[in-house]
Amino acid sequence: MLNFEFKNPTKIIFGKDRIEELPKEIPANAKILMLYGGGSIKLNGIYEQVKEALKDFEVLEFGGIPANPEYEILLKALKIIKEQGVTYLLAVGGGSVIDGTKFLSSAALYKGDDPWEILSKAIRTEKGMPFGTVLTIPATGSEMNSGAVITRAETREKLGMGGPGLFPEFSILDPQVVKTLPERQLANGITDAFTHVLEQYMTYPAGAQLQDRFAESIMQTLIELSPKILKDPSDYEAASNFMWCCTMALNGLIQKGVPTDWAVHAMGHELTAIYGIDHARTLAIVAPSHYRYNFSSKKEKLAQYAERVWNVTEGSVEEKAKAGIDKTEAFFHSLNIATSLSEYTENYEGTAAVIAKRFTERGWKGLGERKSLSPSDVEKIIEMSY
Repeated sequence: MLNFEFKNPTKIIFGKDRIEELPKEIPANAKILMLYGGGSIKLNGIYEQVKEALKDFEVLEFGGIPANPEYEILLKALKIIKEQGVTYLLAVGGGSVIDGTKFLSSAALYKGDDPWEILSKAIRTEKGMPFGTVLTIPATGSEMNSGAVITRAETREKLGMGGPGLFPEFSILDPQVVKTLPERQLANGITDAFTHVLEQYMTYPAGAQLQDRFAESIMQTLIELSPKILKDPSDYEAASNFMWCCTMALNGLIQKGVPTDWAVHAMGHELTAIYGIDHARTLAIVAPSHYRYNFSSKKEKLAQYAERVWNVTEGSVEEKAKAGIDKTEAFFHSLNIATSLSEYTENYEGTAAVIAKRFTERGWKGLGERKSLSPSDVEKIIEMSY
């Protein structure tokens, strides 16, 4: 097991009807900017619950944060923060709203002239404006971590940011919201969480037995729950376990003491930036090809995964490993998630070269758990994903 440090300061408030507890978590004199997305919270009752809970606070609102939080739109919210003297941020939404709020938390205190530098120069945020979240879409785990990804349509870029100053102070998780979500979002959430676990697990054996078992249990639970959630999202027990899986998949716990990959995300982000494909679906496009391309270096963990998660007990290490990849792809298909880029766009030819060039121009130092994948490797993996 590798050396590690672990600290997660986010307070989780989980269960039915917990939004009413918001006033206990926010300073009494706070001037709040409430941030949300396309308006679904006004249809599912969440908006009214939040407004009622905050009736004794001064609350400004900023809606319209898109599914991939867009930099230019966030700059409008940043202007409100600075001009209106906002002191506290509240994200009410899914991962995109929370990620956008994290950017604003950082940008509100940033001393430079161009907030995009936080992303383009990978500036670590040590202190941000305090914020909390009310989670409405389980998927990204952003409600209990300090990372975010922001899109800039103007340059067709999607870049990450983070730092210890970007943990939410609290996150309210009410599984009752799951019943309001359409099937596409549910499938995306399952895929996103599952791939988050794979990125932290599918590397090479590091002797971290407990972390492996944690990761495997999250994946097993998602596999078991997915038919129930898609069939009946109002099943509170299934919804509760689904929501907690999504949070636990990326709150830092399962990555401690082990190598992590994240190449699938790096490549997937480019597909979203270029084509606007849902984040989770880009992960499903890239992951199977990534594992097949890097088969020799990942086969031990692939075989372990196949045996423990998918109950593949027959065959050699190589045979089990190949079965693990096939089972993963079949799982995505069971969620009605396509795994080839050509199923999303007719203009896929040349995409691999474009993405490889982007990595080269950024001075990319290598992808994967060993930082050994070059832009040319990326090009081959994307081509395999066509």
